[in-house]
Amino acid sequence: MNVSSERKVCLITGATSGIGRAAARELARRDYQLILVGRSEERCLATVAELAEISEGNPVEYFLADLSSYKSIQELGIRLRSCIDHIDVLVNNAGAVFMREERSADNIEMTWALNHFGYVWLTEALLPLIEKSPCDHPRIVNVSSAAHQRARIKTLDGVFERKDLKDLMGYFTYGETKLANLWFTFELARRLAPRIRVNALHPGFVATRFAGNNGIIGLPISILTMIFGISPEEGAKTIVHLVDSPSVEDVTGAYFVREKEVLPSALARDEKLAEEFFELSRGFISVDTR
Repeated sequence: MNVSSERKVCLITGATSGIGRAAARELARRDYQLILVGRSEERCLATVAELAEISEGNPVEYFLADLSSYKSIQELGIRLRSCIDHIDVLVNNAGAVFMREERSADNIEMTWALNHFGYVWLTEALLPLIEKSPCDHPRIVNVSSAAHQRARIKTLDGVFERKDLKDLMGYFTYGETKLANLWFTFELARRLAPRIRVNALHPGFVATRFAGNNGIIGLPISILTMIFGISPEEGAKTIVHLVDSPSVEDVTGAYFVREKEVLPSALARDEKLAEEFFELSRGFISVDTR
């Protein structure tokens, strides 16, 4: 894979649908060299074909991976490190809500595995490439959600286990993973300062296929988002802002809504919990599993 010395290289997860795809379209128009990561080759190929019409002469690459699996992410990291020499921007966007109890390949509750650990493992795997960016300030952008405000984590004991039906079939577990995205963002920003910028965002209530992976159980949520949600293009604006805007060149460890920096919940701003959670997350998978 040839990496251009003239274009910034941006890797986006979850870029084959919804706000990820909309963000990829806009970044293609802005002449970024895009690398997409997805699970479905069919959807990756369709997205690449669409983006090729926008960015003629600027090839879009894709890689397949299961971002809920530690092994799959490590294999992806190896492939990427073997074929490119740097990444300028990483956008952690892939995520979902799981209304039924599901377990990942690592036996982690699936909402936690994809929404949180996928961010942690992929960032860790790609950090050597991000550190080699020729940019003054490479960027990591984590898509969180205003759903973090309903999280009520008081202790980290057993935090990665869902509470079964008491959490309304995944509703509150999803909010907890979005809080986790913020803790991860703020602690990572502190550790990677002063060079690498790490920020998070809430894209808005977006009309996408959200909850569509849950069959009939997720249908009410899907219907609500399609009726009342904003367009994926509108939802992608804050992603694009954090990737490309010069106005955030010197901003790190912040949370954005509608392209503006805002305060997240008080719990999200708990620096001690963020640090403890960061270490817990990094050590959660056993050596045997790895």
